[in-house]
Amino acid sequence: MTDLIRSAGLSCYPEVARSVGLDPRQMMRKVRLPLAILDSPDTPIAVSALRRLLEISAAESGAEDFGLRLAERGGLTNFGSVGLIVREQATVGEAIEAFSRFIHIHHDGMRLDVVRDKQTVTITLHLRGRQPTAPRQSIDMALGSTHRIIQSLFGSDWRPLEVHLHYPPPHDSKRYREFFGCRVTFNADGDSILMSVHDMERRIPSAHPLIASYLRKRIEAIENRPASWEEKVDEVVRSLLASGDCTVDRVAERLACTRRTIHRHLAAAGTSFSAILDAQRADLVIHLIEDPDRPLADIAAQLGFSAQSAMARWFRGRFGCTITEWRRGVRPLAKPAGVPSASAA
Repeated sequence: MTDLIRSAGLSCYPEVARSVGLDPRQMMRKVRLPLAILDSPDTPIAVSALRRLLEISAAESGAEDFGLRLAERGGLTNFGSVGLIVREQATVGEAIEAFSRFIHIHHDGMRLDVVRDKQTVTITLHLRGRQPTAPRQSIDMALGSTHRIIQSLFGSDWRPLEVHLHYPPPHDSKRYREFFGCRVTFNADGDSILMSVHDMERRIPSAHPLIASYLRKRIEAIENRPASWEEKVDEVVRSLLASGDCTVDRVAERLACTRRTIHRHLAAAGTSFSAILDAQRADLVIHLIEDPDRPLADIAAQLGFSAQSAMARWFRGRFGCTITEWRRGVRPLAKPAGVPSASAA
């Protein structure tokens, strides 16, 4: 199963790439990541594509700390709704617990285990993938981002007790000590941040309990990320349709697979790409045509129809009336499954 991450994780990539002499557009093309995702932070992209991008960027630039450089420029805003709920918790401990609980909404292949003893709290990173362990740059980016988030809750004066990394030491381990501000142990049993148990009680001055409660309810309503191929393809199709560039090849790029793989898995689930695309078109079109000043030709192009007439035929077959009739309030009683109900004129 393909793990997904919000494209906000790459929001700082162009800046970091240029700082080490890389052309960010050229590098993204090498891993078949569309440039448009940089302007759409909530776009789901394949974690495997992100990992390849980080690894080849580090290799071609010679910057061993490429993942740390991305983490250094990031912050809570890169995590969307997850970052918001973390920021509004009353204490650092509650913020860390919220981050570990909801991180899968941002990155559904990432998990944080938080273990306390009498004096120490250990935050251990787990990144799911085909390999026994995730590539080094992905670990640096994820653990570095976690460190930066905790640091932002305290202020720049906070330092962890220790940081453990499972891989061998790089050529310049000093860079890692400077980034984390503490002793860094390589060839460790796992990838983790150790902090004092007393740090968990530190109150966050900017926290707002009412906002935290509101955000928690909203985020709990959307926290279950798609688990099946059908659901993941559906999520990507919905995102691409909104940007007006949805084809099975584009979906395959986002999921880091081939179109044949998509067709095979959807067939096994008893559906097809065409069926998912049709359902998402039906959901989106009734919102787009609410604007009478929006040209139907533009709507047809956004939804991927070859011409306005093709959309008109599809609409009549799907909804049992013309677009003009729908705009006038006509709602045929016999409506296809999945189409939102509306009162008759």
